[in-house]
Amino acid sequence: MTTAQASPHTPASDAEVLAELPAGARHASLPSRELTARRLDVALPLAHFDISRARATGDLRFLGYAEAILAPWMNQPVVAPQVLVLHATILQSRHAFDASLVELDRALQARPDDAQGWLTRATVLRVLGRYDEALTSCRHLAVAADPAITTLCQQSVLGLTGHLSTAYASIIALAPKEMPPEARAWRYSELGEMAERLADDVAAEHWFREGLALSPEDFYMRLAYADLLLRRSRAAETLQLLAGYESMEPMLLRVAIAHRQLRDGASATAEALLSSAFDVEQRRGDPVHRREQARYLLDVDHQPAAALAAAVENWKMQREPDDILMLLRSAQAAHEAPAAAPALQFLRQSGLEDTRLAPYRDST
Repeated sequence: MTTAQASPHTPASDAEVLAELPAGARHASLPSRELTARRLDVALPLAHFDISRARATGDLRFLGYAEAILAPWMNQPVVAPQVLVLHATILQSRHAFDASLVELDRALQARPDDAQGWLTRATVLRVLGRYDEALTSCRHLAVAADPAITTLCQQSVLGLTGHLSTAYASIIALAPKEMPPEARAWRYSELGEMAERLADDVAAEHWFREGLALSPEDFYMRLAYADLLLRRSRAAETLQLLAGYESMEPMLLRVAIAHRQLRDGASATAEALLSSAFDVEQRRGDPVHRREQARYLLDVDHQPAAALAAAVENWKMQREPDDILMLLRSAQAAHEAPAAAPALQFLRQSGLEDTRLAPYRDST
């Protein structure tokens, strides 16, 4: 294993800022840590909170906090299903999808009516492009989950398998006020992404705005909205949308691209930070931001061959619409049409509809 080498840094003064901690970060006292190691009813909600913060902010440090809380319980002779589901969620967030599925299967064998387990399993399988299996997991939700959650799960998968328009209409029909609070932002996010794949950017923007008004810290929805704005060459609005979020690499990538679009010469700092971060991830074999690395190499560093190599590696791990888009774009830019063949075959087999792919699938 290759390790990163660095010299120790000595602050010039006590006033020097070494790192900015995200909102919600906290110091965990020794008594608090000991309590989570003794009481599962304390450990589970705290670990869930940290996982939620990781999802909301995109800050992977929260996953480490959650994993530390769960560690004593993962080392028990018999691991509680709830612990397995939360740990599988951490693995999913780190893109260790196969390991996540193993733990979910263990949890669901012990507790077949675990709604969160089935939902997480459906999410992982959807990312992997295993849509039939994802739908099966969604159907299991009906036993224990709110009907709206089951509908969202099923329609989000059906929208990727040749039924985009009907799935979109089904999710629009869900009344937000009757949904569990945690599902409302998910509804807006799905609607925004579906509208974009249907080439209705006006509707997509509406859904993303509504969703961010409800859940302003939703990291993934903010990213999706930023991508929509960048695709429409609305770089200045992108910078406004991402102001204050530049500490996260995926956000910083969009900031760098926006400055490139504006040609204002202000992207040098962002580009240097991104280049360093991706180099470190590459050396340690971290796959979490492989898609973002490919986009950085293509849209910022203008290295289409390197971008294609990263996109191919990313394709081996996950197959969401944005992964397909990245592979097709990179193959076209690198003039390597055969590299896009697996993605094009996947599109034919799945029936996935996405108008953003048309310029690349027709000419690759």
